[in-house]
Amino acid sequence: MDARATAVPADQNLTRSEERQVVLASTLGTVFEWYDFFIYGSLAVFMSSVLFPPDNPTAAVLASLGALAAGFVIRPIGAVVFGRIGDLVGRKYTFLITIVMMGGGTALIGFLPTYASVGHAAWISLVMLRLIQGLAVGGEYGGAVIYVAEHSRPDRRGLLTGWIQITSSIGLALSIAVIIGTQSVMSEADFKAWGWRAPFILSIAMLAFSIYVRARLHESPVFTRLKAERRLSRSPVRDTFARWSSLRLVLIALFGVTAGMGSTYFTGQFYVMIFMQQIARIDLQTSYTLMAIGLVIGAPAFVFFGWLSDRVGRKWLMMTGLVLSALCYRPMFSSLLEAANPQLVAATRSAPVTVHADTTSEACRFGLAAALLSSHGDHGKPCVQAKKLLIGSGINFSYTAPVDGQAVAMTVNGKTIAGYDAAAYRKALSEAGYPAKADPAKVSSAYIVFLLVVMTIIVAMVYGPVASFLVEVFPANIRYTALSFPYHIGAGIFGGFLPFFATYLSLAVGDVFAGLWYPVVICTVVAVIGSIMLPNRPQIETDH
Repeated sequence: MDARATAVPADQNLTRSEERQVVLASTLGTVFEWYDFFIYGSLAVFMSSVLFPPDNPTAAVLASLGALAAGFVIRPIGAVVFGRIGDLVGRKYTFLITIVMMGGGTALIGFLPTYASVGHAAWISLVMLRLIQGLAVGGEYGGAVIYVAEHSRPDRRGLLTGWIQITSSIGLALSIAVIIGTQSVMSEADFKAWGWRAPFILSIAMLAFSIYVRARLHESPVFTRLKAERRLSRSPVRDTFARWSSLRLVLIALFGVTAGMGSTYFTGQFYVMIFMQQIARIDLQTSYTLMAIGLVIGAPAFVFFGWLSDRVGRKWLMMTGLVLSALCYRPMFSSLLEAANPQLVAATRSAPVTVHADTTSEACRFGLAAALLSSHGDHGKPCVQAKKLLIGSGINFSYTAPVDGQAVAMTVNGKTIAGYDAAAYRKALSEAGYPAKADPAKVSSAYIVFLLVVMTIIVAMVYGPVASFLVEVFPANIRYTALSFPYHIGAGIFGGFLPFFATYLSLAVGDVFAGLWYPVVICTVVAVIGSIMLPNRPQIETDH
């Protein structure tokens, strides 16, 4: 690539070749970001058996997922830290630093020593790497979209930043392909023991290419002009959060779009995969394959809606996507379950399950939260264990009064089992027609792919235009800081914790679809606020 390709004045239009170079350099990092997120989430169970104490497998899995959550929590801090650097030093150097930190952390996970060899240092090292990555990710997205947008004409800004938005689906599809490919060339035992490291180690090639491409770029022309005219902010953090005019824009962006964006994205692109595996009981390889096909077909919608927002405006496309999310997720997930496991749906209708428990007791009400948050929260709480077994098998249940002397009991098909006995529960459920797994011969793969494509399109209506929208909302001298913070609160907090809260709601209510109330409520509230508060076409230009 010619290093001079992007060294153009801010008022000179880039050629199509130069545009492609700018977009490629910017999208590489966000592909890396989502690739890392999905391989970590998919391989957490394998890492936990090697890097954490072996005496409590459940605790190890929860702890490994806790390390993932820690990365989400620290993202907004990274947004402020690297946003400040980006507004003071420049876009190029900041997102060059973030790609090195983020990509280096991903590769190093593949080389971590085992718990058996170094003890607690193994999992402590993992947590430290996730925290470093979380900080870096906080500055990665903002730098990428700003760099592209500040090289773009206003009438092509949505289209070009739309290519960054498509990288989430590319990263997920790439992670699925690498995991399936790795699993196919080794035994299950080898993959569990050491093969899970390969997807992390293979990322070194992606990191090297990303660094090479980004190192050859020049600074954003908008930043260069601001610096030459001495219009850079001396304190971007203070100017963003201590001035009401700027803080107001941050709050509007967060509660008017990015909180809903995070919720709808993680529902339609990540939680749906958990739902297929844990609720619909589709085997892992089939669920990964169906998800990858759906993403490949639906992913161009991110670019399409970015392009469309250049012509009709950003606001109402995003609001329409949020409303469709609120209206369609519940019936779509219901259709997904019926297409994936019709035998389970039939059993739920013909032989409903009842749980006998005192739902007002502390063990049943608050023990559930402890079970999800603690490494040993479900021990000694049969009420929680019973609910986890049922929901984990994709089975709805209703509550009734407890059986005398029993913390919990289950009734199915006229048969009551006192106390909690996992083997007895599974036997009774099997006799009532509940399948342990989805029958591959009865999985409607084509219809599932159709539903996944539709979900991706709905997500794209919100996610496709949001990058260009956020760039246009904030003044250039604080843009990196101001844009990154609401984005990562929306994606990292509202979106990143969606699987936890969705699982909690399903377990608490006894309905496998209850978790969908989380994105439905958030998308509804954000759509209302956004419809009232967001401008359709922000008046701030990229060089303002």
